[in-house]
Amino acid sequence: MALRTRIITRAFSNLIHKPKLQVLGNGSSDVIRADPTGSPVSNCGSSFSTAAAAVEAPASASVERLFGLVKEYEDYRRGLYGGLTHKALLVDAVGTLVIPSQPMAQIYKQIGEKYGVEYSEDEILKRYRWAYGQPWGRSRLRYVNDGRPFWQHIVSCSTGCSDSQYFEELYNYYTTEKAWHICDPEAERVFQALRAAGVKLAIVSNFDTRLRPVLRALNCDHWFDAVAVSAEVEAEKPNPTIFLKACELLGVNPDDAVHVGDDRRNDIWGARDAGCDAWLWGSDVVSFKEVAQRIGVEV
Repeated sequence: MALRTRIITRAFSNLIHKPKLQVLGNGSSDVIRADPTGSPVSNCGSSFSTAAAAVEAPASASVERLFGLVKEYEDYRRGLYGGLTHKALLVDAVGTLVIPSQPMAQIYKQIGEKYGVEYSEDEILKRYRWAYGQPWGRSRLRYVNDGRPFWQHIVSCSTGCSDSQYFEELYNYYTTEKAWHICDPEAERVFQALRAAGVKLAIVSNFDTRLRPVLRALNCDHWFDAVAVSAEVEAEKPNPTIFLKACELLGVNPDDAVHVGDDRRNDIWGARDAGCDAWLWGSDVVSFKEVAQRIGVEV
């Protein structure tokens, strides 16, 4: 029942909810803003409440109808693939399969103190976000081969320290099992069940060439039939090329695959542009067991 409720709520929300943007009138008294959490703030008075009530009234029937359509579509796909909705599962790496064991700014600060880094963790995080969000002028790709030039730039901008020994220690730390852990403790058991049911598995990640050593260090590289990493494919999500490469490596058509990732732009829009289905991690699905259930595999 909980799974059914989440599917209904998320699908319906995608239809009726607007992005969390600020909308400003030109001096009009009817200005509606959305705060950073998406909560409406308005001086429109009762007109806003009346409009909300008008939407709420038919919501129940609309949601039930939408759930019926979702179920009909999933039943249709199971009929195509012998009880499964998809032949292949593509999985994002950082933020979905694995997550950092400690906050980035904490590690940058902790390792950097012996090299003279004086910025606070808050300042490092702020500078990191700014640097990471800027266009990378040396290449159309951030991660080329081992990604060192890009990461040297990010570390230097974030900490104010350009010491090469500091960078190498930090860079190498993120190749070890100490730096990462598997997000979902049931992941291995779920992936074994999926593969036993005939579902092919691949990683699709924007990462440099350290990704394979990281997967080996975490002893999870053997869970997957293929790995499509942007530094090797020379295409970064949301570019459809990297998803198409993953499907090619698995020997499936894009419409036979579903991708799961935590970034709406890179993972969801990118996968759909490639012709794959896509589920947002943390919203559409919250565990790999739920992913398997939606595909049609009981764990």
